[in-house]
Amino acid sequence: MQVLWLAFDNFAGKGISVGIILKFLWYTTLIVSPQAIPIGILLSSIMTLGSLSENYEFAAAKSAGISLQRLVRSLVFFAILTSAINFLFLNYVYPYAMLKQINLKMNIKKKQPSLALVPGSFNSEIPNYQIKFDEKYGEEENLLKNVLIYDLSSKKGNNKIISAKRGELVSEEGSRYMTLILKDGHYFENHIKNNKSYKSKQKMPASYADFEEYTINIDISSLSDDDLENLKYQRNFNMLSLKQLKDTLPRMKVNYDEYVKSRARNLFLNVDAKKMYQYSDSIVETYADLSPDIAQNFNLKQQKTILKNALNKADRTLNNIKSNKDTFKYKRKVLNLYDIEFYNRVAFSLSCLLLFFIGAPLGSIIRKGGMGLPMILAICIYVLYFFTNTFGRNLAEESSLTAFLGSWIAVLLMLPLAIILTVRATQDKGLFDINGFFKKAFSKIKNLFSKKGKTTH
Repeated sequence: MQVLWLAFDNFAGKGISVGIILKFLWYTTLIVSPQAIPIGILLSSIMTLGSLSENYEFAAAKSAGISLQRLVRSLVFFAILTSAINFLFLNYVYPYAMLKQINLKMNIKKKQPSLALVPGSFNSEIPNYQIKFDEKYGEEENLLKNVLIYDLSSKKGNNKIISAKRGELVSEEGSRYMTLILKDGHYFENHIKNNKSYKSKQKMPASYADFEEYTINIDISSLSDDDLENLKYQRNFNMLSLKQLKDTLPRMKVNYDEYVKSRARNLFLNVDAKKMYQYSDSIVETYADLSPDIAQNFNLKQQKTILKNALNKADRTLNNIKSNKDTFKYKRKVLNLYDIEFYNRVAFSLSCLLLFFIGAPLGSIIRKGGMGLPMILAICIYVLYFFTNTFGRNLAEESSLTAFLGSWIAVLLMLPLAIILTVRATQDKGLFDINGFFKKAFSKIKNLFSKKGKTTH
């Protein structure tokens, strides 16, 4: 519900029709359903078995010769069936919903460009303009703070620059224009013609002025012509089924390996590494009279030239490595995202079964039904599982863990808890057997002192 409210808040009251908002919320519901099903299984299992234990139904069943395993057998089958349904949902419905939602969101932003403007960076979604601002505020989030605009409509570069302390976006549904009202700002335009030489351009006049209010009417008709159902993005990692991911990953890995090899080959050639080889014995004997310190074989002027060229080449190589570093990270991160999505689809589909084997024995142990303690325990356990899963995926995304381990780490950490709780519930033991622990510790201490006494005698 929190996700739905946030999605509704992004579009409500901003000129988007109710039908489009409901369609967007429907896709959002399909996306969050695979996360809602496991916590539903967890909560219902704790509440159901907790209520049975609280009302001594388990005691009655045991006195009738029915074991706990036999009593919950049908629930286990139901949990397995729910995991299978969740897997099918993740493999078919979830990618479809992501495909439709992301494309619908991008198309809505084209229809309403004010929604696409993001604070803190240059926005180029609006044709012929680049707009940057620090903050978006107001009830409709149409008020801007510290606005900087590059007007590129003349097709001559950023010769026209407008800055203002405040701005307001005004647009009506169906209109081909969006109005931007700027207040308390500065205007600058450099009158340069493309057919002029550099010296002539230096002499061309520039106009500038301060203003209290300045209005810009921006033609957005080219955006309004796009269909809301247009599917521009279709190959994102979360839009593909397992079969599509399996077919895509090998090709992406080959492309990444080829890119790494090409960068390594360029580095090898740039530093002249091919010349760094072992000399044969005959060459060593021929030039035995030369100093082992290569620089000593040249005069001072030649040494300076050699060192200068070496430093320049080293600087170029370092700059090349630094510039390629971000590209390497981005390509590796994209590959990791596809790899993680492949393993996480299977791991997360098993969460229904895993959380059932945590919730069911926990409910029978705490012997509490209703919406009080079971709700708190369910939320705590699911938050632990969800955060562990997110933490593992983030580590795998940054290549700190493998994609397989990052996707399965939540299951591997929660599985021992499920086994322990199931064993204790089957053996009719409490959650923490504190009395038994102290009794065992006391008996061990007593036996230790009795042995010492016998040894003394």
